[in-house]
Amino acid sequence: MLVIAPALAALKPGDKAPDFKAQASLGGQVSTFSLDAALKKGPVVLYFYPAAFTSGCTVEAHLFAEAIDRYKALGATVIGVSNDKIETLNKFSVSECRSKFAVAADTDQKIMKAYDAVLMFSSASRTSYVIAPDHTIIYEYSDLSPDKHVENTLQALQQWSGKQKK
Repeated sequence: MLVIAPALAALKPGDKAPDFKAQASLGGQVSTFSLDAALKKGPVVLYFYPAAFTSGCTVEAHLFAEAIDRYKALGATVIGVSNDKIETLNKFSVSECRSKFAVAADTDQKIMKAYDAVLMFSSASRTSYVIAPDHTIIYEYSDLSPDKHVENTLQALQQWSGKQKK
């Protein structure tokens, strides 16, 4: 039996998030996602997932899509990243992400490696980050189960938002 343990994310709260640009699909429309540009608008939830259309990644995409209004209420942008090709992500962004948030193609794994989010066999680990507008990572969570990523990142955003208002 093959057991794949998730890699522990090297980036921790307080670290600076590496900037990146990537081809991304939102509702089947391709554009360039820039972390720096997104952070100018507010915090970013960056989540890595192993592969489009697999069972856990479909569940996770549905959960993020269902919660998108809660993220927007906190001023946050959600971006998913995998090493799928943009053609695959065009379909995934419409069907599984419900055209609610963008998913980026990282076929050369530069983003996954910068965030230490690579599993064996070159797919992305299931790791979520919350990044403040100053590029500081305020939360990191790695778990192969998709169940808690949305709940945990929303909680981290709410705590961060509450501190900003004081």
